[in-house]
Amino acid sequence: MTDLHTLTTATVRTQLAEGQISARGLVEEFLRAIPAVDGRVHSYLTMAPERARAQAARLDALAERGEPLPPLAGVPVAVKDVISTRGIRTTCGSRALERYTPLFDATAVERLEAAGAIILGKLNCDEFAMGSSNENSAFGPVRNPWDLERVPGGSSGGAAAAVAAGLAVAALGSDTGGSIRQPAAFCGVVGLLPTYGRVSRFGLVAFASSLDHIGPLARSAKDAAAVLAAIAGRDPLDATSADAPVPDYVRQLDEPIAGLRIGVPREAMAAGAGLDAAVAAQFQAALAQLEHAGCKIVEISLPHAPYAIATYYVIATAEASSNLARYDGVRYGLRVEADSLGEMYRRTREAGFGAEVKRRILLGTFVLSAGYYDAYYRKAQRVRNLVAGDYRAAFESVDAIATPTTPTPAFRLGEKIADPLQMYLNDIFTVSADLAGIPGISVPCGFASGLPVGLQLLGNYFEEARLLRLAHHYERLRGAFPDPPVSLAEAPRG
Repeated sequence: MTDLHTLTTATVRTQLAEGQISARGLVEEFLRAIPAVDGRVHSYLTMAPERARAQAARLDALAERGEPLPPLAGVPVAVKDVISTRGIRTTCGSRALERYTPLFDATAVERLEAAGAIILGKLNCDEFAMGSSNENSAFGPVRNPWDLERVPGGSSGGAAAAVAAGLAVAALGSDTGGSIRQPAAFCGVVGLLPTYGRVSRFGLVAFASSLDHIGPLARSAKDAAAVLAAIAGRDPLDATSADAPVPDYVRQLDEPIAGLRIGVPREAMAAGAGLDAAVAAQFQAALAQLEHAGCKIVEISLPHAPYAIATYYVIATAEASSNLARYDGVRYGLRVEADSLGEMYRRTREAGFGAEVKRRILLGTFVLSAGYYDAYYRKAQRVRNLVAGDYRAAFESVDAIATPTTPTPAFRLGEKIADPLQMYLNDIFTVSADLAGIPGISVPCGFASGLPVGLQLLGNYFEEARLLRLAHHYERLRGAFPDPPVSLAEAPRG
């Protein structure tokens, strides 16, 4: 019997090639084991057993013939439910799309399967990826495997929780303002935000099109590197995808980090950032380890960082208002019948959208409205350019930038749901990277109040390889990270 919670992308492929496991046997073990844990965590919305078994059969046939296996051969993965999957419902965590089943795969999904990965199912998330706690899902919240009374973060909370609990070796999430990195920090896993354009957005249901990214969550930087290598690259179906060379991310992991300059923004450590003392202590300890390994830690300034949250919540809501206009009961999704067109619109949107999505649509419609466009949206775009300029200036003197991923560890379910402003401040260290379009990674760096916290590393455009290398070396310095109390390590199997 396979020890499921210890699997990596490399061990699965090796064991499959050497005949130690079969892909079909591995899939069946996961399909039996997941319900025992996920009944408490609620990370999956839809399982895909037929698709998983069909892919497993193809891989076993390759292995039995002794043919070369693709790089992610046999690796069980799961996909956030805002990413389209052919024949598997894609709800976006919303009643508006509860019955929607795409006729096509997202490019990232297509490339994962071409690389040999096996898709187990679709993962719970905040509705239309709008949220920082995964409490906005129409199908109930995800719970943090470290403490079932705590949130896993959002909006990719299901992806982070599933990987942390061993319910998938890796997952695809999406990040618009921190939605991969923040839940990765809360759940004690690695979450990677690629450069905007590095990974195709084709098939990602849009929240804010100029901010949305697809990226991996995994238990290590090496696994994140392997997944990124499979999904990165130019896609003719996405006009915003970049025609930039894709490095061999895994091969570059062991290159030295001595001599790299890591900038720490003084704004991140300022009193107004709301940084928890225990999180700050873990962050400083991580910096000390990197410094001991030969990195140079220097103070820098990102002067427009204090304006990033406000800027983000103008631009993101404006784009959300535009993107979600299509869910009107006529073109897409749920339709609630009524005696008039206007009443049908009202009833459909009232039934289809949750409170947070409605709030953001209203905010976005307001900032785009006549008389307010220049005061809010146009001004936010100017500040966005200033935020990006701060990063460009910083990267002239440093190789990477380090901050805590989140100001606090995971908070309790229900603690901030009634206070949207406090909820939004969870993204204080993450939103600026999305505004600028630069890559970032969160890697577990210890515990605060018994809960995992993350070290965030940000890089210049298309320098994911350097961030992954730093994260990989840091993991070695840190040592093995434990499993959460609720995981497949404790689940009965047989």
